[in-house]
Amino acid sequence: MADKQWYQMTAEHILQSQQIEPSKGLSTEEAGKRLEEAGRNELSEGAKISPVALFLNQFKDFMVLVLMGATLISGLLGEYLDAITIVAIIIMNGILGFVQEFRAERSLRALKELSAPNAKVLRNGSLEQLPARELVPGDIVLLESGDRIPADLRFIEANSLYVEESALTGESVPVSKHTEALLNDEVPLGDQRNLGFMGTMITRGTAKGIVIRTGMRTEMGKIADLIQSTESMETPLQHRLEQLGKILIIVALALTVVVVIAGIVHGQEPYGMFLAGVSLAVAAIPEGLPAIVTIALALGVQRMIQRKAIVRKLPSVETLGCASVICSDKTGTLTQNKMTVTHLWVSGDILEVTGDGYDPRGDILQQGGPADIRNNQMLRRLLQVSVLCNNASLFEEKAETKRKKQAEEETSGIWNIKGDPTEGALVVLGAKAGLTHQSMDGLYRRIGEFPFDSERKRMSVLVEHQGGRMVCTKGAPDVLLQQCSYVLWDNRVIPFTQTLKQKVLAANEGMAKNALRVLGLAYREVKPTERCEEEYEVESGLVFVGLTGMIDPPRKEVRDAIAKCRKAGIKTVMITGDHQSTAEAIARQLGILPSTGGLALNGQQLSQLSDDELDARVEDAYVYARVSPEHKLRIVKALQRKGHVVAMTGDGVNDAPAIKAADIGIAMGISGTDVSKEASALVLSDDNFATIVAAIEEGRGIYENIRKFIRYLLASNVGEIMTMFLAMMAGLPLPLVPIQILWVNLVTDGLPAMALGVDQAEKDLMQQKPRGARENIFARRLGWKIISRGILIGLCTLAAFWIVLGQGAEGDAAVLVKAQTVAFATLVMAQLIHVFDCRSSRSIFHRNPLQNIYLVLAVLSSLILMLAVLYIPQLSPIFKTVPLHWKDWIIVLIFAGIPTFLMGFGSVMSKPAKKKTLRYGSAKPAAR
Repeated sequence: MADKQWYQMTAEHILQSQQIEPSKGLSTEEAGKRLEEAGRNELSEGAKISPVALFLNQFKDFMVLVLMGATLISGLLGEYLDAITIVAIIIMNGILGFVQEFRAERSLRALKELSAPNAKVLRNGSLEQLPARELVPGDIVLLESGDRIPADLRFIEANSLYVEESALTGESVPVSKHTEALLNDEVPLGDQRNLGFMGTMITRGTAKGIVIRTGMRTEMGKIADLIQSTESMETPLQHRLEQLGKILIIVALALTVVVVIAGIVHGQEPYGMFLAGVSLAVAAIPEGLPAIVTIALALGVQRMIQRKAIVRKLPSVETLGCASVICSDKTGTLTQNKMTVTHLWVSGDILEVTGDGYDPRGDILQQGGPADIRNNQMLRRLLQVSVLCNNASLFEEKAETKRKKQAEEETSGIWNIKGDPTEGALVVLGAKAGLTHQSMDGLYRRIGEFPFDSERKRMSVLVEHQGGRMVCTKGAPDVLLQQCSYVLWDNRVIPFTQTLKQKVLAANEGMAKNALRVLGLAYREVKPTERCEEEYEVESGLVFVGLTGMIDPPRKEVRDAIAKCRKAGIKTVMITGDHQSTAEAIARQLGILPSTGGLALNGQQLSQLSDDELDARVEDAYVYARVSPEHKLRIVKALQRKGHVVAMTGDGVNDAPAIKAADIGIAMGISGTDVSKEASALVLSDDNFATIVAAIEEGRGIYENIRKFIRYLLASNVGEIMTMFLAMMAGLPLPLVPIQILWVNLVTDGLPAMALGVDQAEKDLMQQKPRGARENIFARRLGWKIISRGILIGLCTLAAFWIVLGQGAEGDAAVLVKAQTVAFATLVMAQLIHVFDCRSSRSIFHRNPLQNIYLVLAVLSSLILMLAVLYIPQLSPIFKTVPLHWKDWIIVLIFAGIPTFLMGFGSVMSKPAKKKTLRYGSAKPAAR
């Protein structure tokens, strides 16, 4: 039975196949048997990983193993402070990773909270209140407004029933439900109007339904299973750091071994060369790299919080920097999730309505100027009917603040509605003209109502006023026209001719083509002796007033944000559960869908495409409408197969699997469900798509800063290795003693590298194409810069050493100590000058060196530490140094400046290559 299409079966067929009497329901014994067969009506969480195992998993990373090796070496050398620092870094990173993974496992528990705790069930012929987990297939459940549906149901009775399904299907407004069988074979989830789904909410009406699926078999259960089975992606940063760690350890150890062997061959003492080799290995491996990366990301996270983005996983900040596609949900993400009346049609004229969301501040404009509501009888009547034929209410949410001005700023625009979103839009329309329920209570009193239902497609209320009684009606225009005999035209009630009806239908069609949800409004005065007990008695001979066109409007800042994404080479794709015409219209307004060449697909078309066929079309598709959770997952995976780094945004339960599968998942903080937040890596606290652009900019900036300090650290380390390597190959004495090598490492690797991690981004950062997800860390000539600067630093240091060494006789110990001191000072100064060169991808002359105040302070601190071991008498014997004369400093500064300024002048003299800006669709990103 599980394979049957429930929406195709009649209610009688389902009751018969389940052997159920609709007035009695299941017996206790039968329910018990079915509970054993089907299991409890709850969502499973899958295999749990113990907290201890989660914690231990954090120490399997390759760079962590490298750090442990560095800890051992530092301890053997007696550098206990370094060893303690490295251990602290390892433990800190382990705890951070554990907390992140432990929180991610809560997504399924948040999903379970969406299930209804209790249900009203017909058992043994009587109505019982049971825990929802005890429901079984075949149970008959009774529902009313405000109830959460406890399992997947087939409705067998529905009275004016509307269900809020946006968290599951993405539908922006509650959908009407009925009991009739659907004949089509393939019906999208959002169009299965005779079914109710676990976790969705009844917003209007009453219903009786028979349980058809429970637990993990429900649509909500399928999402839970997708979350469990979806593997989290390794971030590009994690991949590149692991790659870098392997390269560094191999190269550093190989060169260190060569240096040691060469020194011994040329007559150096083996023990001394061993200590020098170990010191060189410790200096060559930047053990502070993971700590600096963590600090850079953490500081980036703090900046992100200030820009309304909350990061749940540190590496995700960097991942955004290489995003090439953003897949965005429409409702609540690109749009406000607030139905808003934007256009009116009365007496042949189209009027525009301004304002934002549910905020009652706005104007009704006619021919570019404010409409004359006082003298426009048609418009005034339309507004009256909108407010009177309505059950929604408008209220303002005020925040408690100390200062009145601050309170006004924070509460500005914080308006909300209670009731149906469509009716709420009409209430806001009336409020913009000063007509509210409160202002009309003294003039009109409701004495009857005929609720909206899916068959009549209209709603009417009967009100009493000083002149008698009046009926107000709203509904689908094509249906409402059949009940109207007159029309309010040019401030006069005249017969509703066929010609005028055609004008109304044409206006309705024009609004619908612009993706507006259109409602017709009508009224009539009721005679004192007239009966008004049935709807057919009052809903006839109506006077047609006009049309209202409403839409869930785009966020004002989104269009600019999408334009910025386009300049940055990032394609924006809309994925929604709404109808295709609505989705296409919004996409065109926002600039997502190109005027030519852009493709829009719906869920039915997606279901008919194989993975290969989808892969062939996914590059040209910009809009996906009427999609299911499975479709969203397929779209994300298809884009990833084409080499894209995919960011997926959303707010509903239906978005969670795709959010988790994407390279980076982004959830809405205000409208988002707990499920989507727990599955995400980034949460937007303001639900603002524009915040994603800020996050991308931060991500790109952080990655470039990581490249800056990798460039600085490795060039410095290459310089240290080359100094020792060339000296040993030339048969010279040791230019640096082991303690000096370690001190250089301490002085230059710490604070300056961290200061580069908070460097300001270059101006053209968001004009460049996204980098490939598998881009080598040394790409874009970074490897050449590291090697060339490193070799120059080594050559210049060795040159300074050789010049001073040549000033004395061979074997003169005092001259050797002075030469080693000059080499030490030259190496430190060369690295401290080089750090300013690392701020720019061009040269040191392209950026203001004083712009990064943290770097200036860090360099000054390092300079003081270097001078301390030269001029403090108590430290000189320890570090084997001597005070330098001003003539010695001339040698130091000249040779220390050559590597940076030589390359800098070369860059200035050569014409820089113009950086290319990518427009999405013009090129493909690098393969993954």
